[in-house]
Amino acid sequence: MKAKDKDSLKAIRMILGAIKQKEVDERIEVDDTQVLAVIQKMVKQRKDSISQFKQAGRDDLVEVEEAELVIINHYMPAQLSDAEIATAVDKAIADSGASSMADMGKLMGILKLQLDGKADMGTVSALIRTKLS
Repeated sequence: MKAKDKDSLKAIRMILGAIKQKEVDERIEVDDTQVLAVIQKMVKQRKDSISQFKQAGRDDLVEVEEAELVIINHYMPAQLSDAEIATAVDKAIADSGASSMADMGKLMGILKLQLDGKADMGTVSALIRTKLS
Protein backbone atom coordinates (compact mmCIF):
# COMPACT_ATOMS: atom_id res chain seq x y z
CA MET A 1 0.00 0.00 0.00
CA LYS A 2 2.81 2.38 0.87
CA ALA A 3 4.54 1.65 -2.44
CA LYS A 4 1.35 2.67 -4.28
CA ASP A 5 1.52 -0.53 -6.36
CA LYS A 6 -2.17 -0.88 -7.15
CA ASP A 7 -1.81 -4.02 -9.28
CA SER A 8 0.00 -5.95 -6.56
CA LEU A 9 -2.41 -4.72 -3.93
CA LYS A 10 -5.38 -5.84 -6.04
CA ALA A 11 -3.86 -9.31 -6.61
CA ILE A 12 -2.99 -9.77 -2.94
CA ARG A 13 -6.49 -8.76 -1.92
CA MET A 14 -7.89 -11.30 -4.40
CA ILE A 15 -5.72 -14.03 -2.88
CA LEU A 16 -6.75 -13.12 0.66
CA GLY A 17 -10.39 -12.93 -0.40
CA ALA A 18 -10.26 -16.37 -1.99
CA ILE A 19 -8.66 -17.84 1.15
CA LYS A 20 -11.25 -16.18 3.39
CA GLN A 21 -14.05 -17.41 1.10
CA LYS A 22 -12.81 -21.00 1.44
CA GLU A 23 -12.73 -20.63 5.22
CA VAL A 24 -16.27 -19.27 5.32
CA ASP A 25 -17.71 -21.76 2.82
CA GLU A 26 -16.26 -24.82 4.51
CA ARG A 27 -16.27 -23.47 8.09
CA ILE A 28 -12.64 -24.37 8.60
CA GLU A 29 -9.35 -22.65 9.20
CA VAL A 30 -7.17 -23.32 6.17
CA ASP A 31 -3.66 -24.68 6.50
CA ASP A 32 -0.71 -24.22 4.17
CA THR A 33 -1.69 -27.02 1.78
CA GLN A 34 -5.19 -25.61 1.39
CA VAL A 35 -3.81 -22.11 0.81
CA LEU A 36 -1.55 -23.57 -1.86
CA ALA A 37 -4.56 -25.27 -3.47
CA VAL A 38 -6.46 -21.95 -3.52
CA ILE A 39 -3.52 -20.17 -5.15
CA GLN A 40 -3.08 -22.99 -7.68
CA LYS A 41 -6.76 -22.69 -8.57
CA MET A 42 -6.32 -18.94 -9.09
CA VAL A 43 -3.32 -19.56 -11.37
CA LYS A 44 -5.33 -22.07 -13.41
CA GLN A 45 -8.23 -19.61 -13.67
CA ARG A 46 -5.91 -16.87 -14.93
CA LYS A 47 -4.35 -19.16 -17.54
CA ASP A 48 -7.80 -20.20 -18.76
CA SER A 49 -8.92 -16.58 -18.90
CA ILE A 50 -5.83 -15.57 -20.85
CA SER A 51 -6.46 -18.24 -23.48
CA GLN A 52 -10.14 -17.28 -23.74
CA PHE A 53 -9.37 -13.57 -24.04
CA LYS A 54 -6.72 -14.25 -26.70
CA GLN A 55 -9.25 -16.20 -28.75
CA ALA A 56 -11.70 -13.32 -28.42
CA GLY A 57 -9.06 -10.77 -29.42
CA ARG A 58 -9.29 -8.89 -26.12
CA ASP A 59 -5.64 -7.89 -25.72
CA ASP A 60 -6.50 -5.34 -23.03
CA LEU A 61 -7.93 -8.06 -20.78
CA VAL A 62 -5.06 -10.41 -21.61
CA GLU A 63 -2.60 -7.84 -20.25
CA VAL A 64 -4.57 -7.48 -17.01
CA GLU A 65 -4.77 -11.25 -16.48
CA GLU A 66 -1.08 -11.74 -17.28
CA ALA A 67 -0.11 -9.04 -14.77
CA GLU A 68 -2.24 -10.73 -12.10
CA LEU A 69 -0.73 -14.11 -13.00
CA VAL A 70 2.81 -12.81 -12.48
CA ILE A 71 1.91 -11.47 -9.05
CA ILE A 72 0.03 -14.61 -8.01
CA ASN A 73 2.90 -16.84 -9.19
CA HIS A 74 5.16 -14.88 -6.85
CA TYR A 75 3.34 -16.57 -3.95
CA MET A 76 3.66 -20.08 -5.36
CA PRO A 77 6.56 -22.37 -4.40
CA ALA A 78 9.49 -22.46 -6.80
CA GLN A 79 8.61 -24.55 -9.84
CA LEU A 80 10.73 -27.52 -10.89
CA SER A 81 12.56 -27.46 -14.19
CA ASP A 82 11.58 -29.75 -17.05
CA ALA A 83 14.63 -31.91 -16.38
CA GLU A 84 13.69 -32.35 -12.71
CA ILE A 85 10.13 -33.25 -13.67
CA ALA A 86 11.41 -35.78 -16.22
CA THR A 87 13.67 -37.33 -13.58
CA ALA A 88 10.75 -37.65 -11.13
CA VAL A 89 8.57 -39.23 -13.84
CA ASP A 90 11.31 -41.70 -14.80
CA LYS A 91 11.82 -42.64 -11.15
CA ALA A 92 8.08 -43.14 -10.60
CA ILE A 93 7.83 -45.32 -13.71
CA ALA A 94 10.77 -47.42 -12.54
CA ASP A 95 9.47 -47.72 -8.95
CA SER A 96 5.92 -48.64 -9.94
CA GLY A 97 6.83 -50.86 -12.86
CA ALA A 98 4.41 -48.99 -15.13
CA SER A 99 4.56 -50.10 -18.74
CA SER A 100 1.36 -48.95 -20.44
CA MET A 101 -1.25 -46.20 -20.44
CA ALA A 102 -3.34 -48.36 -18.11
CA ASP A 103 -0.86 -47.46 -15.35
CA MET A 104 -1.28 -43.71 -15.88
CA GLY A 105 -3.65 -43.23 -12.93
CA LYS A 106 -1.30 -45.00 -10.57
CA LEU A 107 1.62 -42.87 -11.75
CA MET A 108 -0.36 -39.63 -11.46
CA GLY A 109 -1.29 -40.56 -7.89
CA ILE A 110 2.33 -41.11 -6.96
CA LEU A 111 3.58 -37.98 -8.70
CA LYS A 112 0.79 -35.73 -7.42
CA LEU A 113 1.97 -36.37 -3.87
CA GLN A 114 5.57 -35.55 -4.81
CA LEU A 115 5.13 -32.68 -7.24
CA ASP A 116 1.90 -30.93 -6.24
CA GLY A 117 2.55 -27.21 -6.14
CA LYS A 118 6.06 -27.64 -7.52
CA ALA A 119 5.09 -28.51 -11.08
CA ASP A 120 2.16 -28.08 -13.44
CA MET A 121 0.34 -31.40 -13.33
CA GLY A 122 -0.77 -30.94 -16.94
CA THR A 123 2.88 -30.93 -17.97
CA VAL A 124 3.52 -33.99 -15.82
CA SER A 125 0.56 -35.79 -17.39
CA ALA A 126 1.75 -34.99 -20.92
CA LEU A 127 5.24 -36.25 -20.08
CA ILE A 128 3.86 -39.50 -18.67
CA ARG A 129 1.79 -40.01 -21.84
CA THR A 130 4.85 -39.60 -24.08
CA LYS A 131 6.97 -41.94 -21.96
CA LEU A 132 4.33 -44.67 -21.75
CA SER A 133 3.34 -44.49 -25.43
